[in-house]
Parts: sequence; structure tokens; C-alpha cells
Amino acid sequence: ATAGLPRCPRCGFALHARKPQSLQRTSAYLLAAVALYLPANTLPIMATASAITAREGHTILGGIIELWHTGSWDLALIVFIASIAVPILKIVALTLLALTAWRKSRWRQAERATLYRVIETVGHWSMLDVFVVVLLVGMVRFGAFASVEPGPGLLAFGGVVVLTMLASASFDPRLIWPEPAND
Repeated sequence: ATAGLPRCPRCGFALHARKPQSLQRTSAYLLAAVALYLPANTLPIMATASAITAREGHTILGGIIELWHTGSWDLALIVFIASIAVPILKIVALTLLALTAWRKSRWRQAERATLYRVIETVGHWSMLDVFVVVLLVGMVRFGAFASVEPGPGLLAFGGVVVLTMLASASFDPRLIWPEPAND
């Protein structure tokens, strides 16, 4: 899809049209993602119930701790990276990109361009938790014996993931390379 398009003389990637109001939209999506991050991690993402146990809510962090204590430390680490570390790192990295673009900074431009490409690549993996809970809800239907239901934290977490993806998609990476000042 990029064949025949002009290429950037600095990094070699295909050029495309400017994104209008990129920084304003990126900042708005980031602020909304930050606002949802706390409920995403404090509200239960799913509730389980069985004939033996009462209805029990599970937060992301609670699930990680439970996986760790049951000996599934590798799975706990994957969930921690995908559900806690990646969203925080995406928010911090996108904030850095937006702030330096607002300031028209020339600080580490090549590294910031690489950071943007990494964020774009990693972004979709944040949906891992949402997919896991949706699969569990769809698979665990044992009537009166056991059930799994999505919780309000799942909606907030999904919102954080979607909003950081929108923030990343609305950011115009050409803002990393500001025009020279005409003094």
C-alpha cells in the first residue's frame, strides 16, 4: 500500500497526509485513558460462581496474585506485562511523544520515531485480557454448577486499551520532526 509514495529522507518510511488536530485528539484520548485506568484496575474484570463457592469478583491484579500463588508464575508474568505494564508504558510513551511535539522539541528525534513505531506494533496485544475474559464467559456455562460473568472493570480496561490505540493512531509522527524556526 506504500508503493509509489514518497519516502522520508530521515527514516525512509512512506509519507502520508497530515493528520488534522493530531495533538489535540491524542491528548484527549490520553486523558480519557488515564481517567479509566484506575477503575480498570480496581473494579472486578470478571465474576465467578460455582455450586461450591459463592460469587467472587476478580480484579486484574488479584488474578495476577492468584496465578502467582498457584504456581503459574509464567502466566502471571504474561498477564502482568500485557495488562499492567503495557498500558502504563503506552500512556507514558504517548504522553512523552505528545509533550515533546507540543514543545517542538528536537530531543532524540530518531529514538522517538522508533518509540512511536514500537507503540503501534505492541498496541493490539493489550486486548489480550479482554479476549481471555470473553472466551471464558463464552466457554464456562455450566448452568447451576458454575458461571463466569464479565465485570465492570473489563469495560474500563477495554476502554483504556481502545483509547490508547486511538491516541496512538491520531498522533502524527511527523510532529517528531518539527520545521526549523525561521529566525
